[in-house]
Amino acid sequence: MSPPQAPLAHPPLTGSARLLGTLALSAATFMNVLDSSIANVSLPAIAGDLGVSPVQGTWVITSFAVANAIAVPLTGWLTQRIGQVRLFVASVLLFVLMSWLCGLAPNMTLLIAARTLQGFVAGPMIPLSQTLLLSSYPPAKAGLAMAMWSMTTLVAPIMGPLLGGWITDNVSWPWIFYINVPVGLLAAACTWGIYRERESATRKVPIDAIGLALLVVWVGALQLMLDMGKEHDWFHSPLIVGFAVTAVVGLAFFLVWELTDEHPVVDLSLFKRRNFWAGALATAVGYGVFFGNVVLLPLWLQQFMGYTATQAGMVLAPVGLLAIVLSPIVGLTVNRFDPRLYASFAFVVFAVVLGMRALFTTQADFTTIMIPTVVQGVAMAFFFVPLVTITLSGLHPSRIPAASGLSNFTRITAGAMGTSIATTLWEDRSAMHHAHLAESMQHGNAALTRTLGTLEAGGLSHQQALGVVNNQLTQQAFMLSTQELFYGSALLFLALVGLVWLARRPSTGGAGADAAAGAH
Repeated sequence: MSPPQAPLAHPPLTGSARLLGTLALSAATFMNVLDSSIANVSLPAIAGDLGVSPVQGTWVITSFAVANAIAVPLTGWLTQRIGQVRLFVASVLLFVLMSWLCGLAPNMTLLIAARTLQGFVAGPMIPLSQTLLLSSYPPAKAGLAMAMWSMTTLVAPIMGPLLGGWITDNVSWPWIFYINVPVGLLAAACTWGIYRERESATRKVPIDAIGLALLVVWVGALQLMLDMGKEHDWFHSPLIVGFAVTAVVGLAFFLVWELTDEHPVVDLSLFKRRNFWAGALATAVGYGVFFGNVVLLPLWLQQFMGYTATQAGMVLAPVGLLAIVLSPIVGLTVNRFDPRLYASFAFVVFAVVLGMRALFTTQADFTTIMIPTVVQGVAMAFFFVPLVTITLSGLHPSRIPAASGLSNFTRITAGAMGTSIATTLWEDRSAMHHAHLAESMQHGNAALTRTLGTLEAGGLSHQQALGVVNNQLTQQAFMLSTQELFYGSALLFLALVGLVWLARRPSTGGAGADAAAGAH
């Protein structure tokens, strides 16, 4: 989300206060971003410990993302009512409390409830960390401040899978949440000590309570439909039909209300601008496809390739290496070149990466699986900044916070939905492939007869030998399903190239470029 303008009432910080303030704000941001990726490699362990399927375990990710997306548009209103320093510190402390409750959760229901609340209270943390950081530096050093801040958001996706995997294998999964407690308390204490005398002015402003309620209803109903559809046989279930109807009706009422309310919680009039809707849609779909695959890869590696959580984390970690190197270059040059070219390049690289993954087999070694992850860092560097530049270009500075909030809402919501859709398709396609493979093994299949004979000669009973064959069929079925999803995702990324070119080329030095550093 782009930072609102730094308040002019306070002079920039100097010396150790500025250094300590930067570290405290960056630590809070790091903790927040880390939590969006640290649970990915721990899903099989969490699901197994709490007695649910790994696909149901993805609710741990989607519940956080949906609640976070809903909270983002509220940040501006809360800041004006509470003050940016008090709101930021309260957000960090509540995040710490919810992290502790996540670790204590004895079952999946309570874990999802705690993750939902954790995602909601985390909403203001990223935009306010940018605002406070910009107020700490003179205008001439604003670029440096944002570059330093962006590094934390790029390092966190590297550390998340590694740290999550190591903790899951060597301690226990609740500690992926408990580690937030000391970090968050220290960040909150330092921030309050340094910034409490620099509080922003507060005033009473109206809140669009009905619009917010409708937003929660339709987004929540849609996500529940996607998350629960598989286990309830989709639209054969009255429950899923109810969620679908609620989502559609809720969305219709939400659109009508927001377009007519004087103080809407979401400014839908932004979609009248071609660059906004093209940029926001490309960002949302691209992020949804990307995030769905980020969740899918460790699930496949741990369930069907024999990887530990630590090893799966090592495969995912290198994604940020090239992103760290290239992101500053992209940020410095995005105004000199057409950002549509940069975004198109990102989508093509994403397509190449997913095309490489579509060629994976059950014999793929560690290096083969990791190489596309390294290359993906190039795509990430060219993804966020150019698309934010396109999305926010040509807007009056007063509309930037609302536009950035809305584009972040669509992006985060798409990430949650991408996760649900990817895991559902993965299971459905694998079930179909398993049925086809099992069918081909019937009627006196010579290969099946030889395999069973070899296994029984090795000391297994007939039932045990059939069990081994069934496990191999399951592994192959999920491999075929994984290949299909990677291939389909590659085609989607190529299609997004055309969407980007529906936008006009932004004028150099526009508002979108100024906000680009906050894209993460």
